[in-house]
Amino acid sequence: MHHTTAGPTTLRPRRLGLAGRLFALAVGFVVAGCTSGGASGSPTGTVPPASSTPTEAATDAPQLPEYPADDLTIMAPAAPGGGWDSTARAMQQAVTDAGLTSQNVEVYNVAGAGGTVGLAQFVEQEKGTPESLMVMGLVMVGAIRTNASPVDLSEVTPIASLTAEWEAIAVKADSKYQTLADLVADFKADPRSISWGGGSAGGTDHILVGLIAKEAGVDPSGINYIAHSGGGEALDAILSGAVTAGVSGVSEFADQVAAGAMRYLAISSDAPVDGIEAATIRDAGIDVTLANWRGVVAPADLEPLERDAAVAFIEKLHESVAWQAALEANGWTDFFQAGDSFDSFLDDEVVRVEGVLKDIGLIE
Repeated sequence: MHHTTAGPTTLRPRRLGLAGRLFALAVGFVVAGCTSGGASGSPTGTVPPASSTPTEAATDAPQLPEYPADDLTIMAPAAPGGGWDSTARAMQQAVTDAGLTSQNVEVYNVAGAGGTVGLAQFVEQEKGTPESLMVMGLVMVGAIRTNASPVDLSEVTPIASLTAEWEAIAVKADSKYQTLADLVADFKADPRSISWGGGSAGGTDHILVGLIAKEAGVDPSGINYIAHSGGGEALDAILSGAVTAGVSGVSEFADQVAAGAMRYLAISSDAPVDGIEAATIRDAGIDVTLANWRGVVAPADLEPLERDAAVAFIEKLHESVAWQAALEANGWTDFFQAGDSFDSFLDDEVVRVEGVLKDIGLIE
């Protein structure tokens, strides 16, 4: 079911293609140049150097097309209520609150197989449509391989990473392990003696344990990882002593840690995090960081200026007071990388995740 914001209802004109928009822009510059008076502001989004003429500035920095030029749709490739869904709806609300467009902003859900069902639909149906966006993240990177998806992230256009949650390694309060270094010492001596409880096989939790094993010199294919279908099951396993340590997002353990029933051994950030009293994995001598990040992509086959316009729009969203308030309200870490930076980051994540999944024996 599609969920639509209560936006203005207007008759939508036929959308101009990119060539049409640029032609209209060129006509606008000619008209502006012929108008008497000469008092004309810079085109929106470009600030030409003081020494440049308008014609030179237009040549050096092409004006981006209007974005969105039609209703904006955001797919959450998961069921309502999860992280991707909440991110998509926070984007929808922030775009509306910040007044970034007069177009309608719509969020819809396509659930299944770690986001790969939605990805396949997005790739097939939205190609060449810049006003179509999809929320995705680290989980999808792994799910593409573990679910043998017929499509992958080479068939979309990366726009930006938005948020992240750090992973935590935690134990019950009376565990003999006081530090991650203590646990890793026993892990190295007898890998199977340490059982790790986390989410689904091949998910973020499993990937983190694989990275730790590899860095510690332990064969990742031999780790004793116990997958659980939900956070509640994993917590029960930790508190009952059925597993040595638990691995999940920091927020999953926060209540039990605050109540004194569990302790953090370490978090997967690259530096200490305000409000979380825990060492980093690096502090234990294991050079591993991992962010369970979420981002947004557009379809393939966009013109370069269409892609740049979508990136610029998401940059405006990120800078808005409404989005910063959403980050704080949801307890999300700001993890913003846009355009080429996110494209390079995504390439690196695909290589890293596929390597770990091979090491732990989940893919060939």
